[in-house]
Amino acid sequence: MPEEIEVKIPKEVYEKIEERIRDTEFKSVDEYVTYVLREVLASLEEEEEEVFTEEEEEKVKERLRALGYLD
Repeated sequence: MPEEIEVKIPKEVYEKIEERIRDTEFKSVDEYVTYVLREVLASLEEEEEEVFTEEEEEKVKERLRALGYLD
């Protein structure tokens, strides 16, 4: 099991999560919060990988123009 660290959240957020996970596969608020944070981080990493430099973007546009997709 990976090392764990404590993170504090407001009580009302904790209670909302408790309500949300009722009757789901999540066994605890900790498990749900870990899942959500991993999903958010993965999404952010994907966005970072998809960023083009201005030069790369211009090359793509030139290629699309050459293929007739852009005017």
